[in-house]
Amino acid sequence: MTTFVITVPGTFVNGISDTSRASLKETLAKRHTDLSRSEGLDLLTLNDDGTFSIRLEVEATDRYEAELEAAGLVSTALRETGLAEQDAPLGSPVVTGIDSDLDSWRTSSGD
Repeated sequence: MTTFVITVPGTFVNGISDTSRASLKETLAKRHTDLSRSEGLDLLTLNDDGTFSIRLEVEATDRYEAELEAAGLVSTALRETGLAEQDAPLGSPVVTGIDSDLDSWRTSSGD
């Protein structure tokens, strides 16, 4: 498995309250691990025009699976925060970082 940092963009169509923003960050916090902290990544970036980017770490076998998982996690977190899909449409997720443990691969492959 590989750790991917995935960025999921979106737009808060009607804005977002401070309370909802704090709740969203709290819901997503479990995906903010040592890798993203050490890289100084912000979990949620909110722009003045309502656009946002959420960065998550996910474990997956490939980039496609990682992007799907991240999009699902963000959608779920938005719903749990009380935001409907039409209130915060998402863009396409993209891989913005990869942390692969090559030493464990060599060990498991017999090298």
